[in-house]
Amino acid sequence: MAQSEKKPYALLAKFSTPEALVSAARRVHEAGYTKFDAYTPFPVEDLPQAMHMKPSLMPWLVLAGGAAGALGGFAMQTYATVIDYPLNIGGRPLFAWPAYIPISFELTILLGALAGVLGLFVFTRLPQPYHPVFNSPDFLEHASQDAFYLEIETSDPQFNAEETRRFVEGLSPESVVEIEA
Repeated sequence: MAQSEKKPYALLAKFSTPEALVSAARRVHEAGYTKFDAYTPFPVEDLPQAMHMKPSLMPWLVLAGGAAGALGGFAMQTYATVIDYPLNIGGRPLFAWPAYIPISFELTILLGALAGVLGLFVFTRLPQPYHPVFNSPDFLEHASQDAFYLEIETSDPQFNAEETRRFVEGLSPESVVEIEA
C-alpha cells in the first residue's frame, strides 16, 4: 500500500509525567471522547478512574470457572460412587461426601485458573503482534521506559481532525503525532 493510501488511525500525545497524563485523560473524557487509550511504562493509580473505565469482568469469570470446577468435581464423584459403580466397602455409606472435598478443591483451583488465563487472552485481545501505535518511532523508543501516551482514535464519533488536534495540543503534551493504520 502506498504511503498516501494509508488511513489515519489516531492522534497520539506524549506526556512526561503521570500526573499530566491523568489530567489529560480526565479532560478527554469530559470533552466526550469515548475511543481513547493510554500507555504508561508502569501502572498509574488514578488513570482508570480518569478514563472512566468499566470494572473488569475477570473476577466474575474466575469465580464462574472455580464454581464450575467445584460443582463438576463433586458431581462427577457423586455420579461415579453413588449411581454408576456403587461399592459398599466396610459398611460406609455410598455418598461419603467428605472424601470428595480434595478433588473438588483441586478442580476449583484448576478451572478458576484456566478461566483466568483464557479470560486474559480474550479481554486483552491477545495475541496482538501489531498495533498502529507501533508505527511511531518515538512510541517504540519511550513507551515502556520514560514517557506517557494518550491516543484518541479517528473512529471516535466526536473525532474531527482539526478540532481534535487543537484540543489535544491544548492539553500541553510534549508532542502530538498522527498515527497511520
